[in-house]
Amino acid sequence: MLRVLLLTLSVVAVADAELCKPDAQNAFKVRLSIKTALGDNAYAWDANEEYLFKAMMAFAMRKYSRKSTTQISNVLLCNVTDRVSFWFVVTDSSKNVSTVPGSEVEAAIRMNRHRINNAFLLSDKTLQFLKITSTLSPPVEPSTPVWLIVFGVVLCLIVAGIVLLVVTGIRKHKKKNKESTERENLEEKGEVTVTVENGIPCEALDFKAGHVNGVFAADDERFTSL
Repeated sequence: MLRVLLLTLSVVAVADAELCKPDAQNAFKVRLSIKTALGDNAYAWDANEEYLFKAMMAFAMRKYSRKSTTQISNVLLCNVTDRVSFWFVVTDSSKNVSTVPGSEVEAAIRMNRHRINNAFLLSDKTLQFLKITSTLSPPVEPSTPVWLIVFGVVLCLIVAGIVLLVVTGIRKHKKKNKESTERENLEEKGEVTVTVENGIPCEALDFKAGHVNGVFAADDERFTSL
């Protein structure tokens, strides 16, 4: 009985070795850069982390296929290196002697990539599935359309320009009215500007009141008396 059990285990091990090996059909290589991502908080890659990886892959396959047939034992790891890289395959739970097509495994990984990354505190750059390109998150679309934002900016500039023109016009109008008022006040007060020519002050003529020449005034009085 013991011999049969040992023989069965040997056959299974040989079968697993044939299924999971570098560049095997439906096999994927994984490379983790834990030290680069976490620095001093980096954790060691051990059997527990391998178990977590298998669990996450089983979860991804279940989530993708909507079936609960994939088990942790269906995820095989091989060629694990100290620099944390390895190969893995997912075996068919119904046959267990063949692997799940690589296209299905890739689709399951893409669908659940963020969950896998979060489980190991890594990103697409530090947890790499070498046959699978990085899954970039879709661009975030703004809640407000771009054309509406541009229209709002242009409208604000136009309104600001109109306000500036109105304020400038009001200021010029007030300044003009002030100058006109001051000029009228000076005229009403009869203020006369005295100019100086050759050091002699000369009074400007008051055009409103007029100016009487003394010479002609004397002549007028003489002829009037005759």
